[in-house]
Amino acid sequence: MAEVQWAIRQAREADADAISDVIVQALRLSNAADYPPQVIERVAANFDAASVRALMASREVFVALDGARVVATASLAGDVVRSVFVLPELQGRGVGKALMGHVEDVAQAAAVPCLRVPASLTAVPFYKALGYAVVREVVEGDERTLVMARQLSAG
Repeated sequence: MAEVQWAIRQAREADADAISDVIVQALRLSNAADYPPQVIERVAANFDAASVRALMASREVFVALDGARVVATASLAGDVVRSVFVLPELQGRGVGKALMGHVEDVAQAAAVPCLRVPASLTAVPFYKALGYAVVREVVEGDERTLVMARQLSAG
């Protein structure tokens, strides 16, 4: 089956509501198997539209589109990839992989030698498939994440 070509671009302020929706849906449906409800809701509360707009001021935020619809998001803050989320119904169809490829290209163009990503337990297999390796575990209360890293190829 051929992979769909997803349109990927820098997020705009007008995308904040759609980005928030993607993140909250992914948290509630995809991450719910790996985290208790109070963790899901606490994390989701950090991604309302106003919070997404604030993040856009401090990170490079990208969106993947299916037509005009925002279906995935990821952001880059220096050498750290953050907030990678794909609508649950489109997970496993290549959109996350395409988005990560775009983020890696942006990082390489900025001469970033190695990318790190704080991965949810849910996302570890996804990042491993892209060549990321676990470098350490972070536990904050009842929330556990794994920091993963990948060297970017030179030039």
